[in-house]
Amino acid sequence: MQHIHQPGRKKELSSKPSIHETSHILDSQAGEWVSIGPTNKIVESVIDDYTYTMDDVTINYSTIGKFTSIASHVCINPTDHPMYRATQHHMTYRRADYGLAHIDDVEIFNWRRSNRVTIGHDVWIGHGAIVMKGVTIGHGAVIGSGAIVTKDVEPYAVVVGVPAKPIKQRFSSDIVDKLLEISWWDWSREELKERYHEMNDIVSFVKKYG
Repeated sequence: MQHIHQPGRKKELSSKPSIHETSHILDSQAGEWVSIGPTNKIVESVIDDYTYTMDDVTINYSTIGKFTSIASHVCINPTDHPMYRATQHHMTYRRADYGLAHIDDVEIFNWRRSNRVTIGHDVWIGHGAIVMKGVTIGHGAVIGSGAIVTKDVEPYAVVVGVPAKPIKQRFSSDIVDKLLEISWWDWSREELKERYHEMNDIVSFVKKYG
């Protein structure tokens, strides 16, 4: 059997957002050093500095902070259907597509927009996780692979499962408080370049900057 190796081209990031050509972005904003992976679909969302997504990510009506890591096949704020109607099929609101009316049903889309998801800074969302409408995820949290998040997540909590439940905190309450006080994600580019190597040791980091 022949060994096969195909080296990938190194992706050069810059202050200008990097968006893969196969992704579909609608009425959204992205900050500096943002990277959007292949076959993403992002609708009416805000993605702040340094956050990246992998492949096949869907994000609807969400606000995502800085330095957040979003693994492949994540879905943030999946859209609901109107279960209270006689039919929940989207012919009743995407009616123009079906030749039933000249315009779509604004009510449904405004209803979806009113249930935004808010994700903090330095959050890690694992492969295939789903974050349901209206949820807020705190800074530094970890969402386990395959989790379905239906309730708010505290800062620096680790949640897993269906529905997602907290299993531990990443750090002690004292360290969490200091990290939130430091708010390193708001540092300037110059400060990050000067201090990034210090982040490997959490104890000395919070002692110096907390």
